[in-house]
Amino acid sequence: MSLKKQDVIAAIERLNPSRIPMVNAKWWGEGLEEQYGERLRAFDRALEDVVWLFMENPVNPDVMNLSWRWKSDGAQDNIIVLDDWGKLDEFIEKLPAPEHDSQFEQLQTIAEQGRAEDRYLLFGWWRLFFEKPWGLRGMQNLMVDYYAEPERIHRLHSAMCDVYCRYIRHACNLLQPDGFWTSDDLGHQTGPMMSPKTFHQFLFPYYVRVGEALKACQIHFWLHSCGDNTKLLPDLIAAGVTVFHPVQKHTMNERAIAAEFGDRLTFLAGLDVQHVLQEATPEGVRAEVRQLIDTFDRPDGGMCIAAGNGIVAGTPFENIAAFLDEAERYGAEHRKQFMG
Repeated sequence: MSLKKQDVIAAIERLNPSRIPMVNAKWWGEGLEEQYGERLRAFDRALEDVVWLFMENPVNPDVMNLSWRWKSDGAQDNIIVLDDWGKLDEFIEKLPAPEHDSQFEQLQTIAEQGRAEDRYLLFGWWRLFFEKPWGLRGMQNLMVDYYAEPERIHRLHSAMCDVYCRYIRHACNLLQPDGFWTSDDLGHQTGPMMSPKTFHQFLFPYYVRVGEALKACQIHFWLHSCGDNTKLLPDLIAAGVTVFHPVQKHTMNERAIAAEFGDRLTFLAGLDVQHVLQEATPEGVRAEVRQLIDTFDRPDGGMCIAAGNGIVAGTPFENIAAFLDEAERYGAEHRKQFMG
């Protein structure tokens, strides 16, 4: 049976949960549904301990009626929307308002059902202050902008932050969520995508503003960020991030991260989908699940468990089954030792 709202809150706020929550463990990635089709229905019974209230990122040029066409940067068909900073004024002027966003109508129905069942409601969207700007400017341009166009970067980030905070406050009033999920893939395999100094200058102030808006609404701040985020975690914690996902295997030292930050940050620990889930035996998958739980689950809580990213085609079906079963079974068993 899925956890009730207060049980999930207990895990996040270290209030002695009865079981480790499973959140986005059934993350079906590229090609998986095409590979297995109806066989995936066998996992319908596997637990999902939050109700998702997910929407498109509010900073969406497709609905902004901008006066120009996008240009491709030639890399993987990426589209550069703000190819010229001279277009920034119009871009900011036409940013959307939550009161006119029809996505909230469907989300409100889902939220009402979730509240009626006393479930934890997780609202949000993908991409925040790094992934979204690189989608608007292109990765290469954005990296140069940090040095060549600092005032314009701050102006763009501030305008985006205004929109994000308005959406958060609107969701707070209309949907009454318990958590806010977003993403910024801030890391690569051996460190952050930018120096901690650059992050602190250009992104941290706006993370703080989002964190303050969420705190005012008593909403947890969930952040997904791939790669090695070790050097950025102090700033992310200071900005108000409550739950961090996934602590990517082979990039971050799981034991060191848990030891250094486990008293200040809850981890949505993600099972490695690149190697363990694809290459291990089912017994090896189960052992990895137990290792994650032994590493991150503290006596008072502070852990949820998920897939580290989308589970893609080529992943053995029996490994998915082993992951979901062990996460539920051992997640409950491990908590028993702390329950007196």
